[in-house]
Order: sequence, then structure tokens, then C-alpha cells
Amino acid sequence: MDLDLANIEKAARVIDPQFLDTPQYVDELLDRTVTVKLETANPIRSFKGRGADFALSALDPGTRVVCASSGNFGQAVAYAGRARGMRVQVFVPRTINPGKQARMEAFGARVSPAGPDGSAARAAAAAYAAEHPDVVFLRDGFQPAIAEGAGTIGVELAAGQAFDAVVLPVGDGALISGVARWIKAHSPTTRVVGVNAAGAPSMLRSLEAGHAVAIERADTFAEGISVCLPVEESVRRARELVDEMVLVTDEAIAAAMERAARTLGVLLEPAGAAGLAAIATGQVEGERLATVLTGANPRPEQLGELLARLAR
Repeated sequence: MDLDLANIEKAARVIDPQFLDTPQYVDELLDRTVTVKLETANPIRSFKGRGADFALSALDPGTRVVCASSGNFGQAVAYAGRARGMRVQVFVPRTINPGKQARMEAFGARVSPAGPDGSAARAAAAAYAAEHPDVVFLRDGFQPAIAEGAGTIGVELAAGQAFDAVVLPVGDGALISGVARWIKAHSPTTRVVGVNAAGAPSMLRSLEAGHAVAIERADTFAEGISVCLPVEESVRRARELVDEMVLVTDEAIAAAMERAARTLGVLLEPAGAAGLAAIATGQVEGERLATVLTGANPRPEQLGELLARLAR
């Protein structure tokens, strides 16, 4: 296991305080006690700032950094890079949410569209880094520091509490690996449940196979967890730390987005509601559950559809 508990503790001291100690509270959802953690209450409205900032904290000011992103990770690297005096370039799919691209650029990143999907963007970022030896390639789900930074969510969730299960959306796997590393060390009986979109079950298939497995294409509106090929290192960590993976449909996610807006007052993007969707559809056992609501950067059309549902 390459995720170090001491590093997670260190991350809680090093990460920009704007990303730490996000609100969490108990809500009586679905006739069960569910602790919801709002990883939307920060400058990029997702958990990604924790891992990006911790990873960049080890680099010298002035370092050139490149990454690939469908939106939230790129925002995180751009924000943390600007704060730490680093030049950031983000390769993105041509279909990127325009709002997320605008935020990356507002944070000072150079944004380079590359190919139709996330795989093409990652390939372009890797090729660029290979051609420029002075550039650091930060890949979501690969460097341990990214998951260790995300693990600070586990520290905050577990403080003085015990859960039957912690339910987390899974894209590149840094969130679930980091949180599970801390939870499993401090509450071994707590189950860690990952959630894939039904149209992008790459982590589930990879865990079934015992290694990273590519799916032919992702078919989901939850772009934040729309991954065709997980990072092998992330799969290896998840094999050791994750108890179960479940799938949720886009309709279940849309219903969870509506529930979050009505009952919690949070306008989530689809990926951010995946954990809530899994609980709402009865796929997670236990009376004391926790989930992370992360990602409040919906596309304009997704926001419009959500508001239309709320108006019915």
C-alpha cells in the first residue's frame, strides 16, 4: 500500500484551509441516518482541490505543471498552481463543460482542447510532458499524494463518528482510495462502497478482473465519473481498500440531484450526486451511512433540466 497515513495527517496541515473542514451534518434521508459532507463549499466546488494542492505542495514555485481533465481536476490544479506560483496547462476534451473551462482560464491555466474524450486529453498531456522534460505531469488517480490529499475527507468524516458504510462516487479513484485508507485504519468494520455510473462501469469491471480494464465507451451524463480506463495504480489500491462497487443509472442520479436541491439546498452536477443515488436506490446496507456530495459545476443544460424538475 503506497498511501501513507502519516501523509494524510500531513496533508491536513499543508492543504489550503479553504478546502478543509467542509460542512457535514446528519440528515434523516430515506428513513436512515445519513451524514452528508458538502465538498461543494470551496472555490472550485469539488473535493479535487485537496489532492491537487497537496501534490503541488511538494514542488518548487515556478514549476511547470500539465494535467488532463474533464473539468474539476483541471480547476483544482489551476487554482492550487496559481496560489503556489506555478504555470499550469490543462488538456481537455473538446466536449468540455464551457463553464469549467472558463473557470480554469480564470485561475490562470492555459487550456488546450485535445480529442473527443478524456482518454485523448490524457494522451495529449502525457505526450506534451514527454516532449518537455521540465514539465511535471500530474495525473488524477496516479500520484499517491493526490489520493492522500483526498484522504483528509476521511479524517474529517471519522472524527468522533462511526458508520456502517461510507459511499463515494468513483471516477479515477483518488477520492475513494484516500478516504478508504483512513477509514479502514481507524474503523475497520466500516464498509467502503464505491459508485460507478451504469454507463461507465470501468472501475467495477476492473475490480472484477483484478486489473485495469477498458470499456469501449462511456455512456453517461455524469462526466466527472465517466472514465473508460482507470489508472492501474488506482485499481490496485481499490482492490485492497474498497469492499463493494455498485452501479447507478442516469435517471437515479438525476433524481438524486433533485433530492439534494429540495432537501439539502445544493445544486449538484451529476457525478456529485452518485453516492446519494446509490443510497436512495437501496443498494447500500446499514443504518448509519455517510456520503460525499462533490461537484457543483453542472453544464448549463443540466442545470436547466434540474430547475425544470424542481418546478414541476
